[in-house]
Amino acid sequence: MAAGEQPRTGSPPQPSTRLFLLVLAVTLTDQVLAASAQGMSIGINYGQIADNLPSPTRVSGLLRSMQISKVKLYDADQNVLSAFLDTGVEFVVGIGNENVSAMVDPAAAQAWVQQHVRPYLPSARITCITVGNEVFKGNDTALKANLLPAMQSVYNAVVALGLQGQVNVTTAHSLDIMGSSYPPSAGAFRPDAVPYIQPLLNFLSMAGSPFLINCYPYFAYKADPGSVPLEYVLFQPNAGVTDPNTKLNYDNMLYAQIDSVYAAMQALGHTDVDVKISETGWPSRGDPDEAGATPEYAGIYIGNLLRRIEMKQGTPLRPSSPIDVYVFALFNENLKPGPASERNYGLFYPDGTPVYDVGLRGYLPPMDESKSARKAVSLLALIAIASITLILS
Repeated sequence: MAAGEQPRTGSPPQPSTRLFLLVLAVTLTDQVLAASAQGMSIGINYGQIADNLPSPTRVSGLLRSMQISKVKLYDADQNVLSAFLDTGVEFVVGIGNENVSAMVDPAAAQAWVQQHVRPYLPSARITCITVGNEVFKGNDTALKANLLPAMQSVYNAVVALGLQGQVNVTTAHSLDIMGSSYPPSAGAFRPDAVPYIQPLLNFLSMAGSPFLINCYPYFAYKADPGSVPLEYVLFQPNAGVTDPNTKLNYDNMLYAQIDSVYAAMQALGHTDVDVKISETGWPSRGDPDEAGATPEYAGIYIGNLLRRIEMKQGTPLRPSSPIDVYVFALFNENLKPGPASERNYGLFYPDGTPVYDVGLRGYLPPMDESKSARKAVSLLALIAIASITLILS
């Protein structure tokens, strides 16, 4: 007996009582995990271009232990959606570029929504379908021409199932869709993209869907590290840049990029479409010619971004509208092509170890995924949740 410990009195709990307490603990744990998903307003991109990632069931435990409330997929993986049933986590599901042209056919769009969305509602909170990703970055003119008709077909399928207002339909764009982004008030889309973007904006306005943009201040720094101030791209203290037209001061590049998109949309007659950041991140490792790709800078970028999100901060142009961001990405993905940085955007290694410390404390359940093991993991997760602290200051 430890010094100062009082002698225990009374009889030990009976087996039936212990069983009741165990069941109660498991039930409460599941409720706590589901409720915790409402905790953070941050979204996360869950890519799977890798051969060493944990199973979706284990990932579900990891994300819920971190109180992540929103997840974006690049497909509609049934294993992932099934692993998150009744968790309260919101999902963006995607139709890949390779399937966009097929979705022009209303019957194909109807079949896709029936197969990949309808069966999981309402247990899986699917709130958005992205049709294609960065379509205007490439040179496939047929794909560009088919994008809007495909989005319209998918939207009509959503409406036919009575899901309008519950499930949005949109697409995600690369920032290189911009012809001009500085100063932010002079933001304009590339002239060659305008004939596609104008009707697309009309559709988004009609459907009440957001304009999704993938923004990476890292790319600007990597391209010209001698001229782009590191503090400006990492949300660190700096004098900022003042827009000569609006006199608004920008202390970071991401907000300037967002407001340049708003300006570009306004130039095409739209102030009624919200801009959301579908991807942003910073690589922790890169090739020798990829300046700034370090764990230190990645941690600073993501850590400072998380602080801004939790402050519900808006941009200088729209200060009352909190930024809506999906961080890229959950895991390092070892099979992604391209430079080394492409495989090193993850917050976590596949074994659940943080790549760098930004205060996100997660718990990756063990590999044994039998039903009994998952219950045991739930009990351990309850203990983990009790000790998790989001260190944002």
